[in-house]
Amino acid sequence: MFSPKLPSILSRIPILNSNHNSLPPGAKIFFAPGFVASLAIALVVVILQQWGSLQPLELRIFDLLVRLQPSQKLDPRLLIVTITEADLKTQGWPLSDEILAETLTQLQQHQPHVIGIDLYRDLAHPPGTEKLIRQLQAENIVAITNLGVPRIPSPPNIPPERIGFNDVPVDPDGVIRRQLLFASTDEETLFSLSLQLALFYLKTQGIEAQNYSGNSNYMQLGNGVFIPLKAGNGGYTAIDDQGYQILLNYRQPQIAETLSIGEVLAGQFNPSLVRDRVVLIGATAPSLKDSFLTPYSAAASHDVMMPGVFVHAQMVSNIMSVALNDFGFNQRQNFWQSPRLFWFLPLGLEPLWIWGWAIIGGIITWQIRHPVKQAITLSIVLMGLFAIGYGLFIFKGWLPLIAPGLAFILTSISVIAYKQVYYLSHDSLTRLPNRSTFLHRIEGEIYRSRWQNRLCGVLFLNVDRFKVINDSLGHQAGDQLLVDLVHRLKTCVRTSDVIARLSADEFAILIENLRQPQNAIWVAERIQQALILPFFLQGQEVFRTMSIGIALNDSTDMSAEDLLRNANTAMYQARSQGTGSYQVFEQKMNVDGKQHLQLETDLRLALQRQEFVLYYQPLISLKTGKVIGLEALIRWEHPQRDLLFPNEFMSVAKETGLIIPMGQWVIREACHQLKEIQDRFGDLELIMGVNLSGRQFSQPDLVEQIHDIILESGIDPRYLRLEICESVVMKDVDETIALLQQLKALNVRLSIDDFGTGFSSLSSLNRFPIDTLKIDRSFISQMEAEGEGENFGIVQTIITLAHVLKLAVIAEGVETAKQVEQLRTLGSEFAQGYYFLRPVPADIVIAFIESEPCW
Repeated sequence: MFSPKLPSILSRIPILNSNHNSLPPGAKIFFAPGFVASLAIALVVVILQQWGSLQPLELRIFDLLVRLQPSQKLDPRLLIVTITEADLKTQGWPLSDEILAETLTQLQQHQPHVIGIDLYRDLAHPPGTEKLIRQLQAENIVAITNLGVPRIPSPPNIPPERIGFNDVPVDPDGVIRRQLLFASTDEETLFSLSLQLALFYLKTQGIEAQNYSGNSNYMQLGNGVFIPLKAGNGGYTAIDDQGYQILLNYRQPQIAETLSIGEVLAGQFNPSLVRDRVVLIGATAPSLKDSFLTPYSAAASHDVMMPGVFVHAQMVSNIMSVALNDFGFNQRQNFWQSPRLFWFLPLGLEPLWIWGWAIIGGIITWQIRHPVKQAITLSIVLMGLFAIGYGLFIFKGWLPLIAPGLAFILTSISVIAYKQVYYLSHDSLTRLPNRSTFLHRIEGEIYRSRWQNRLCGVLFLNVDRFKVINDSLGHQAGDQLLVDLVHRLKTCVRTSDVIARLSADEFAILIENLRQPQNAIWVAERIQQALILPFFLQGQEVFRTMSIGIALNDSTDMSAEDLLRNANTAMYQARSQGTGSYQVFEQKMNVDGKQHLQLETDLRLALQRQEFVLYYQPLISLKTGKVIGLEALIRWEHPQRDLLFPNEFMSVAKETGLIIPMGQWVIREACHQLKEIQDRFGDLELIMGVNLSGRQFSQPDLVEQIHDIILESGIDPRYLRLEICESVVMKDVDETIALLQQLKALNVRLSIDDFGTGFSSLSSLNRFPIDTLKIDRSFISQMEAEGEGENFGIVQTIITLAHVLKLAVIAEGVETAKQVEQLRTLGSEFAQGYYFLRPVPADIVIAFIESEPCW
């Protein structure tokens, strides 16, 4: 027989007795923002949980899980005899002792296992009192008492082993989720009605209560060990856990078959409903108000309250099912359908359960940047938390869900907020300081270096030709390159040095506590050495270099802006010397930089003020010796610096993008000039040559621009020749061919300029829809001096190649009669250069054409 060793009914057990701040010895913790946030928030949530603030929500989730779990069939071991409103009308209330005695007589005729009377009979209600007393003496009758204040006694002359209390523990929200099996006072141990009835039934199955061998304070019934529920188990934190309580495992709202007392008295029932069953008699009439809220109440549209006798039946079924490990019907049951008592996480592990979900929330929001992806992932994980909770609940595991969910959400929000603040001062891709933060760090280091009489340096780094990566491999590959690049940069500097990202392809490094200026140069050399190895992007080896500018705070009045600007100026100087080089700032660079900035400003104004003009150089036919065309060349009539040639401003135009509007203007002006010449000279078929820059050639609407200009000027497009540099057309052969074909469809002529200086593929050259090849002047200028040397041979090869491809040849840069003779001998069709005429304004070239020169 089970002998409970329980504290007094007035004693209480602490809710939680664990140290949440203890860590395993030697644990190595990295205090990353997400980790710190998760730890702090988990601690706050645990405190809120222990205060009971989260219990109402946890209980709501428990009720939802109860309603969602698979329902079982009616318990065939039980029968509930109800007292309905109809019975009250016919029999009155309270029921007379005679009516109750007759009911017991009718039931006893069909041999029930045990009958539990959930009705108070401490007072006699004649007539029939003597008859009822005789019926209550039956060995299978269990009556009730109530432990409330004042206590309601059981019927007289019934031994204690056939008395059970009908008290049920009610949660703060009024819902029945627990059952009290027994309670102890200093004088006696009292069993509940449900436990007494279950013990009667189980005794016929050979099962009696006994102390569990693993812990003598626990009761064991058959296969079930009934571990008492304590504050802190599952979602509970603030409950009265006096006595021996367990969590009630509801079977379904309708627990068993029912008969009304009227039906029993009339004998209108099948005797098999009674035979060998546990019979409970109780009131179900709503007017008697013996009903309780249950987990099913929140979703019920009617019958929100469950009668007390049904609640006791749930408890009896729960105890018997656990003890017998079945639900009372003979059929195979799935593993997840096996009856069990609820189990809970050990109290010391609940904080870790909560903290774990907080860490997950922090990791997700730290790693995922896109807000939509963040929201979707967080939602999926929250649903995963509920799914885990539901899955464990099916196996009777009740874990807190609100606490970990709240920790998860709050950590996610805090990390998102931190990232928003963090990225105000840091780059979102590389997580390096941005320009404003970097300048602040420079200011601090300059201040310290003045007081400590030391140097600091700034390296300004630009990734050479970074746009090529984005254009060819995509922006994702470009981002990956930058991340990999930052990793290499970190290996080249000390941990005290600061690396920052200033723009898309620009970085800077603050080198603190420089002992000598040479150290800054050594850092630059280490960086260049680190870039020798290739980067691997999308399965390809990619080599990148960086142009580096170095500046030192060698002046007492230097600001952070000055130091960074000087390094930037030095970087531009390094880039002008070729990719992969570095340059130390010198004061004269500031002058050059200011001149560069002034030139850029003047260039922008020149477009507005129409300061650009076109000069023209004639194209001569070497067969007839006559002028057969012109080449339009831009000049800038600068208001202070007189006439500027392209080599003085074209690099700035390319850097600033002004070359695009300048190029459009050149084509439009040249076409209008061609129209004027055609109208003036009638049948003279002059061809106008215009250069297209690489930036113009990459414009998506280039064909539309030229088409509009042709229509606007009214020229015959056959007399417009567009010249493209060899290096431009060879960048992307397939795209170039497609674009050239579109231009060719306008009926214009096409020429490859500066031929021989690039890396043309003969197979590609054969596919280009071009008309002429223009030999670069560098080969022409050396022919006369070498005789029939190397450059002569190159020119001869180009001309032969062009003729094989059925292309005409233009030789530019012709300056002597000897060169003209050589080119005629080699078969070049056309020539231009200073020998014939320098580039001149339109009025002079028109007068030149009118003079009808011939060579």
